[in-house]
Amino acid sequence: MSQDHIVELLRVMVSSIVDDTSGVIVEEVPSTNPGKLYQVKVSKDDVGKVIGKEGRIASSLRTIAKAAGAKAGIKVMVNVFNKPAE
Repeated sequence: MSQDHIVELLRVMVSSIVDDTSGVIVEEVPSTNPGKLYQVKVSKDDVGKVIGKEGRIASSLRTIAKAAGAKAGIKVMVNVFNKPAE
């Protein structure tokens, strides 16, 4: 699984959770740690849905992304942010 596939995987999973699917942005950003860091940005109203109760949904997203990365031999980290207002 390539890095583009991980971005698409995260985008599909997050889009299925949020109300504003057009506001979902998933991008790879530079990291000082080894591996790949992906940022998931969603609208302010959808951040709670992506994080979930006690962070369970965010943790699940991270677990699935890490498993996909492990299959490709890539260490994967995922952060969730609210998208700045335009």
